[in-house]
Amino acid sequence: MFPIIAVDISGRHRINKEYYMVCAAVAVDVSASHIESVSQIAIKPFLTTSAPDIADVVSIIETTVAEIKFPGIIVVEHGDLYNQPEWLSKRMFSREFKYQESLSERLAIEFAHHVSLSSRNLLMKELGIA
Repeated sequence: MFPIIAVDISGRHRINKEYYMVCAAVAVDVSASHIESVSQIAIKPFLTTSAPDIADVVSIIETTVAEIKFPGIIVVEHGDLYNQPEWLSKRMFSREFKYQESLSERLAIEFAHHVSLSSRNLLMKELGIA
């Protein structure tokens, strides 16, 4: 088993001239094809009036992951950082970083996606936007 922090951001599209985003970071231990255990989840909302650029996305991820007290490499989907090469993305983060490769990493990102999307949906409902 090895520790990872899977991250997903929901809401990177404009609604009523603003971007209501929620980032979820899920600290898990994984084997090659399974999530073995969940240690911690961090959820952070973000609101901007302009579309997030690559620096914004890195800042959102770093801010959310800072809540995690778990040793693990940050894992995201390639598209979350606008499909830039991994070697370039790695230089932007203060912790170890990589794009997802294994089935277990994919499952962990899907888990983070469910957390971020459901949290965002609840936030939008509470704000009377959805």
